[in-house]
Amino acid sequence: MLLWLAQRWRALLDWLNGLADVHPAWFTILLAVLVVVLVLLLVHVGYVVWRIVRPSVRTGEAVSAGGAPLVLDARAHLARAAELARAGRYAEALAHRFVAVVLELEAAGAARFHVSKTPAEYVREARLDDEGRATFAGLVGQLYRHLFGAVPCDEAEYVAFGQAAQQVTRHVLPA
Repeated sequence: MLLWLAQRWRALLDWLNGLADVHPAWFTILLAVLVVVLVLLLVHVGYVVWRIVRPSVRTGEAVSAGGAPLVLDARAHLARAAELARAGRYAEALAHRFVAVVLELEAAGAARFHVSKTPAEYVREARLDDEGRATFAGLVGQLYRHLFGAVPCDEAEYVAFGQAAQQVTRHVLPA
């Protein structure tokens, strides 16, 4: 394999040298085009790297995928959920309400919050009694249905989600 590759490389160099000898103008044009392509590739790589690191460089703090600062406070997520609900964006409000529940469970010592965990992982991990686990699993099912399944969510469903979410922390098992 390596020998074949070396032979192909030498054949390419021989062809380029032959082109330079026979058609020097075409060789110069080809060389210029290859240099332009290389510069464009380097600019593109630089741009992609800049786009990747820009949010953390700009703010100096952890950011979410949307560029907003990550808030690891249950009250802030409850406030954001209420704000989204007032705007009629109930499915998004459910997501913030769910994160608030997880953060409340963490404060109670019943779960451990991590941004990479899925909602279903929290159900398995949470130290809740049977009724609390069933309620929590129902919240996850409703969250999946509306947020990931794109089933429309109305105000009544959002309010019911919030009421059920308030019940979850009452079912934390003692350490």
